[in-house]
Amino acid sequence: MVNAPETSQVMSAPDVERALTRIAHEIVESHRGVEDLVLLGIPRRGAPLARRLGDRLAHIDSAFDPARSVGSLDITMYRDDLRSGHARTPEPTLLPETGVDGATVVLVDDVLYSGRTVRAALDALSALGRPRAVRLAVLVDRGHRELPIRADHVGKNLPTSREERVSVRLADVDDVAPEDEAVLIVRGSRP
Repeated sequence: MVNAPETSQVMSAPDVERALTRIAHEIVESHRGVEDLVLLGIPRRGAPLARRLGDRLAHIDSAFDPARSVGSLDITMYRDDLRSGHARTPEPTLLPETGVDGATVVLVDDVLYSGRTVRAALDALSALGRPRAVRLAVLVDRGHRELPIRADHVGKNLPTSREERVSVRLADVDDVAPEDEAVLIVRGSRP
């Protein structure tokens, strides 16, 4: 008999929206504006989060043009678990019109865990150009780092055990209504 996983919601749709707004303000403040700023979302959920952050940045400072400065960065071929047999479908890398050379690039992802995804993103980014600086924005930092990587902008720090999973549900990716978006902690067997 397999026990059903126990799920608890830690962020609701309004919580996600508030966290993204706060991150956008932090990015503008730490970058001292939006000049030479590029957002690259890591698929799957980092890409729509980057687009949302781009819209917020444009609302904060009209000089930021999301159409020219937001893209996505596929890391599939840079992952260190390719040999483990976990097949992943590559997604397109969409570089913004402004490119990455000389820019401050903010990598955007949903959950920061071991740091291995970010390491792969840094490798993928270095194959595309030479940014002036690279920053990291995540919706959730759950701890348990295996590499010396930390986020510059965090929506929520969420201490977890290694037996728990953090599940982010976004309307753009997960076929849920916008009002049903959430961040969940799942304990127990995998669904």
